[in-house]
Amino acid sequence: MSTLIAAVLFVGVIAYALFGGADYGAGFWDLTAGGVARGRRTRELVNLSLGPVWEANHTWLIFCLVTLWTGFPQAFTAITTTLYIPLGLAALGIVTRGAGFAFHHALTDSRGEHVSGVVFACSSVLTPFFFGTLAGGIASGRVPSAGHGDPVTSWLNPTSVLGGVLAVAVCSYLAAVFLTGEARRRSDRQMEQAFRRRAFGAGIVAGLVALAGVFVLNTDAPRLLRQLSRVGAPLLIVSALCGLAALLLLRRGSPSVVRTLAAAAIATVVAGWGVAQYPYLLGTHLTIGQAAAPQATLWVLFVVSCVAAALIAPSLLLLYSLQLRRNLG
Repeated sequence: MSTLIAAVLFVGVIAYALFGGADYGAGFWDLTAGGVARGRRTRELVNLSLGPVWEANHTWLIFCLVTLWTGFPQAFTAITTTLYIPLGLAALGIVTRGAGFAFHHALTDSRGEHVSGVVFACSSVLTPFFFGTLAGGIASGRVPSAGHGDPVTSWLNPTSVLGGVLAVAVCSYLAAVFLTGEARRRSDRQMEQAFRRRAFGAGIVAGLVALAGVFVLNTDAPRLLRQLSRVGAPLLIVSALCGLAALLLLRRGSPSVVRTLAAAAIATVVAGWGVAQYPYLLGTHLTIGQAAAPQATLWVLFVVSCVAAALIAPSLLLLYSLQLRRNLG
C-alpha cells in the first residue's frame, strides 16, 4: 500500500511537471520576448494561452503536498524542516507570479503594466528553478530522515543547481512546443515560426544540460546516476526519442501529436527519476515503507484520491479541451 500511495504521489508530480511546467515556461518566453513593441505579439499569445487555465494547474501541487503530508509524514517533516528556504522562495514565486499576471491585465497605466509583467515573468523562471533544487536536494540524499538538515547546502549544491537549471530548460521547451501549436491554431504564421525556433533551441539546451548532468551526478550523486543508467535507462531513452520526434514534427506534424510527444518526453524523464529513486523516498536512508503512515491512513488516502480523481480530473480535462478548442478565449 505504501508503494501504491507513492505511485499516486508521483502521478501528481508528473502532472504538475507537465501542466504547471508549460505555464512556467510560457513566462520564460514572456521574459525573453524583448521590449514592449518587439515582444507585444509574443506576450499576447502567452496571455491568450494561459488566461483560462494558469490558476487551475496548481491543483496538482496541492494534491502532491496533501498526499506527501498525509501518506508520508516523516518525509514531509524532514523536507520542510530542511528545504524550507527553496520551499518558501517557490511559494513566494507562485504568489508574486499570480499577482503579476492578474495586475498585468487590471492596471491601465503603462508603467504599472510593465512592472507587473516583469514580476510575472521573473517569478515564472525562478519558481521552477527552486522546485528543481528541491528535487536535487532530495535525490542527492541531503535531507536527513530526522529533518533539520543544513538549510543552505541542502539545496545549494551541484545536483540541486543541475535540477533547477534543467527544470527551467524543460519548462521552456514544453511551453515553446505548446505555443507553436497555439499559434498554428490561430493561423499566426509569424509566431508559429518564432516559437518553432524557440522550441528547437530550448530542446537542444535541455539535452545539453542533461548530458552535463551525467558528469555532475557522477561526482555528487553516484548512486542516483547508477540507478538512472540501469533501471531508469529505458524511460530516459523513451524521453529522448519522444523529445526528438516532437522537434522533428514541429513543422508539419499535427499539433496534438507534437504536444503528446513533448508531454511524453517530460513525463518519462520525471518517471525515470522516480524509478531510480525507488525504494527510497529520501536519498538512500529513508525508504517508502519506513516513511509511510499507518495502513489505515494509507487506505483512507487511497480512497480519497480515487474520489478526487473521479470528481476533479474530468473537470480539468474539460477545461483543457475547451481551451485547446479556443472556446475560452
